[in-house]
Amino acid sequence: MTLKPIGDRVVLRQPEAEETTKGGIILTSKSQEKPQEAEVVAVGPGGLIDGKEVKMEVSVGDKVIYSKYAGTEVKLGDDEFIVVRHNDIMAIVQ
Repeated sequence: MTLKPIGDRVVLRQPEAEETTKGGIILTSKSQEKPQEAEVVAVGPGGLIDGKEVKMEVSVGDKVIYSKYAGTEVKLGDDEFIVVRHNDIMAIVQ
């Protein structure tokens, strides 16, 4: 099963949250902060959204930074994804 986003949506896969700090302190699952960096897994077609032309500027495989509270978390089998709008992506990491 795969996710195929529509409109200006982008499917992201987050890396695992850090389990220890740089100083070696082990973090519990509740205190682990979710990273805002993720890998693009799928990109919608863009097009005319709410009367405005949306050109998708990311592609599959890009590493991106997205807004902290953006998107919808989706679980398919053992995989977890987050689906965000194109305008919730703030930068491409190069």
